[in-house]
Amino acid sequence: MVTILQNHRTSGIGRDLERLSSPIHLPEQEHLDYQVTQERVQIGIIGGTGLDDPDILEGRTEKYVDTPYGKPSDALILGKIKNVSCVLLARHGRHHTIMPSNVNYRANIWALKEENCSHVLVTTACGSLREEIQPGDLIMIDQFIDRTTKRHYTLYDGQCSALPGVCHIPMAEPFCTKTREVLIEIAKKLGLQCHSKGTMITIEGPRFSSRAESLMFRSWGADVINMTTVPEVILAKEAGMSYASIAMATDYDCWKEHEETVSVDKVLKTLKENANKATSILLSAIPLIGSMEWTDTLHTLKTTVQCSVILPKQ
Repeated sequence: MVTILQNHRTSGIGRDLERLSSPIHLPEQEHLDYQVTQERVQIGIIGGTGLDDPDILEGRTEKYVDTPYGKPSDALILGKIKNVSCVLLARHGRHHTIMPSNVNYRANIWALKEENCSHVLVTTACGSLREEIQPGDLIMIDQFIDRTTKRHYTLYDGQCSALPGVCHIPMAEPFCTKTREVLIEIAKKLGLQCHSKGTMITIEGPRFSSRAESLMFRSWGADVINMTTVPEVILAKEAGMSYASIAMATDYDCWKEHEETVSVDKVLKTLKENANKATSILLSAIPLIGSMEWTDTLHTLKTTVQCSVILPKQ
């Protein structure tokens, strides 16, 4: 396996994101061409607990990078799935050494954007807050509720000189509808039990919920619960990337009477028994995504960011 070292100071993401967010007209040779063709579609994959197997990629190489926000969770694994270029990143590190609060979400998203990823497909384990969402089921979440307290939620905080201003990114539709539809279609074709939408509530962790909290989250309309969707989905939106999540229910949290409450053992057991479901979706969906036309979708994402940044007065 080849290891490539790269420092963010020599890369182009700062320039790309600066142009993406700036209303200033740049010289023609400096203009960011955001017209996306099939050949330029590249998929970033962020693997959650037990769902980050690099063996799904062909021709793998490792690449260690740095970013203005520090180092990502681990090396980037570059490779292909049926001729579609992909970059895999283990959210918690390949040995699961990083707890949810300490994941460097900004560095992870920056690193994938720097590798020219147009899409980010992620996997995540979650607890079910609904009777009809059973352990082992998949959920293509479409909304979130944020209950985190200790994280960095924006790339535009003044830490990176390439991103001036403040970004008020709209989150009415956090996840990319078109990419979600592809994942849902593939799941159905594979005969998998898949819920086509759901609201994820993200808690700070690393502890699990109390029963009172779990019941409260149900009353709020949340369908599933995890510790990582926020701020990942927000940062991907700020980066102008198509983001979609394959969530896998591993337990019923602790709201359900006469049901074993969530535990690490239960989560890992369910993941081990069902991880192949998420993998099979990725292996089928990525070639389809790579064959589709994404120019309009990605242009809309870019324009959304462009219109969301308030630049400092000169």
